[in-house]
Amino acid sequence: MELEKLWPLFGLELRTPRLVLRPVRDQDLPALAQAALDGIHNSDRMPFGFPWTDASPEELPRNLAMYQWSLRQVSPQNWTIQFAVILDDEVIGAQDLAAFNFADRRTVNSGSWLTRRAQGNGVGTEMRAALLLFAFDTLGAEWAESSAAAWNTPSLAVSYKLGYEPNGVTRVSPRPGQPVDEQRVQLSRGAFKRPTWNLQTIGDQPVLAQLGIIAP
Repeated sequence: MELEKLWPLFGLELRTPRLVLRPVRDQDLPALAQAALDGIHNSDRMPFGFPWTDASPEELPRNLAMYQWSLRQVSPQNWTIQFAVILDDEVIGAQDLAAFNFADRRTVNSGSWLTRRAQGNGVGTEMRAALLLFAFDTLGAEWAESSAAAWNTPSLAVSYKLGYEPNGVTRVSPRPGQPVDEQRVQLSRGAFKRPTWNLQTIGDQPVLAQLGIIAP
């Protein structure tokens, strides 16, 4: 039996003009860990709510693998899909899509990271747009939410470019004694500033069934 029959998420692919997004498989883990080890952000500021990039080079790959494996506990009530982002056959980062009680809330949340060498050329916008097209048009989401450290202008710029609006500020402390304002943002399906290109989606119908979602 093919692995995709056992775990339909492994058959899902989102294709944009430059990128392939697919749920992280075990064979992606070494390249994903290397993309993180190559550097994501300056060490003086932590852009993530959990400081996972502070781990040592010896610990980070193992921690990343364990986290990815933990995400495979999905159900219609609570799920997270972490996509490996691939450019020119190389894993350059990750983009996640998560929801709880999706059948009633019709709301998704997202987060992402890119290795430093892939930043600054529109890849972040393209991968988020792909995720939103999938969420709104395939899953039937009505709202999308995200957040970023208030100082993280590039991340927030991606959100605002796609139509997100501010949705309050909360206080987090990813590193002890270093509190940070976190800007929350939200986007309705109707306010989404769609890209000019079309998304190619492969293997979506079995995934809808796996997540207990009725196609819109």
